Amino acid sequence: MNGFNDKPKCHCGVFGIFGAADSALKTYYGLHALQHRGQEAAGIVTQHINENAHSVFNVHKGEGLVSEVFADSTIFENFLTGHSAIGHNRYSTTGSAKSRKNIQPFVVNYRLGNLAVAHNGNLTNATLLREELINEGSIFQTTSDTEVILHLIARSRLDNQIEQVREALSKLEGAYSLTILTDDKLIAARDPYGFRPLVLGKVNGAFVVASETCAFDIISAKFIREVNAGEMIVIDHASLNNNKVNSYRISEIPVEQKHCVFEYIYFSRPDSFIYGHNVDKMRRRLGKVLARKHPVYDKDGEKVIVISVPDSSNTTALGYQTELDKLGIDSKLEIGLIRSHYIGRTFILPGQQKREIGVRIKFNIVKGVLEGRTVVIVDDSIVRGTTSKQLVNLIREANPKEIHLRISSSPIHHPCFYGMDFPSKEELIANMHNGDIKSIEKSLEVDSLEYLTIDEMLEAVEEANPDNFCTACFSGKYPTPVDTSFKKEIYEL
Repeated sequence: MNGFNDKPKCHCGVFGIFGAADSALKTYYGLHALQHRGQEAAGIVTQHINENAHSVFNVHKGEGLVSEVFADSTIFENFLTGHSAIGHNRYSTTGSAKSRKNIQPFVVNYRLGNLAVAHNGNLTNATLLREELINEGSIFQTTSDTEVILHLIARSRLDNQIEQVREALSKLEGAYSLTILTDDKLIAARDPYGFRPLVLGKVNGAFVVASETCAFDIISAKFIREVNAGEMIVIDHASLNNNKVNSYRISEIPVEQKHCVFEYIYFSRPDSFIYGHNVDKMRRRLGKVLARKHPVYDKDGEKVIVISVPDSSNTTALGYQTELDKLGIDSKLEIGLIRSHYIGRTFILPGQQKREIGVRIKFNIVKGVLEGRTVVIVDDSIVRGTTSKQLVNLIREANPKEIHLRISSSPIHHPCFYGMDFPSKEELIANMHNGDIKSIEKSLEVDSLEYLTIDEMLEAVEEANPDNFCTACFSGKYPTPVDTSFKKEIYEL
């Protein structure tokens, strides 16, 4: 992670469609809307019937943004044809980020036909399953945990494909939101804890599934409902005729849902609907609780200036400033930082310039807004703290009266095993300072620093039932067992 992009990496984004003549093109647009969930690589697989009446899978994938991987528009007319497709945006959370073999969707041909899979999340028992499969003769082509799923399906001794998939999923532990394409079906599945979001919709008679509802909006699809935690949905030609999907339980053993609270804090787009609520609404609530619990006053009774770190904390800052007004604190939401959207994924900072330029490549200040003012910077998280410190130094150049930093999440102390990519535990700023917020405050050179506590964070999402959220990266309390070999694999790849 570059110093000017010191945020946790999102996991991945998945999309699937069944019953549309332009399935690949709609998948392309859906992946565009999900670009924030993965910017390292993208891929699309389509299914069509060839001139010999055989089912054929075509796949196109590569490194880069969606627009870069699919820059040749003729590919949709001449190659990615068919009425069903799945797509994937990738950030590597397991598996080598540099290997093209790890770019999804993965495609195989086995005894019951063609099979493709796209996966959002991490399997916490992937290493153990992989070792068992290798000992039984499986040969792996990638270092991704997702390939385990294909091997489990292919090695199943059951003769019903739906039951094969269900059996394979029942062996998985950890986080998965999946789209699986077969010769005649689209399957969507979500782990029993519901760590990652997955939604179901419809457009012009075709069924669609995606990581977030923003992928529906771009293709004018209608949101139907979320795929339930522990549910496997099967969409086939009969589904198109009777307007009904088939639903199966992956496991009959009930577990308490544990949605990733970071989806509300940072990952999901604010215009999406997940976990039963609008992300924008929850992000504003986080800002309001942050203001109630950790307000900022101007020592001279003058107006407090609230700014966001664009773009992820924009709506949180709006909620923060609105609540300050309700508290009787004279405040104003201002655009104090301007973000450049044109730096590209692979912007190179040669040698010494890394230290000299830092966040200036990505941000610039509006000096007239900040000069002589008490400034509150609202941000969603601090990981290493490198960007935060550079931003504070940048804002200090505008000669504000004071700089206060307010964070709409708790200090991050622990790695995530369910699909987020943090630096090593030792690199997290909260651990570097042994959890001492005053020490972090001094390191970042701000007049004050406050985070939401875990309880305050859950208070903000109480409408969505706070007991149903995973807070492991803050608390270290993991909802599922995590084997140490899996942990080792993540940070050594």
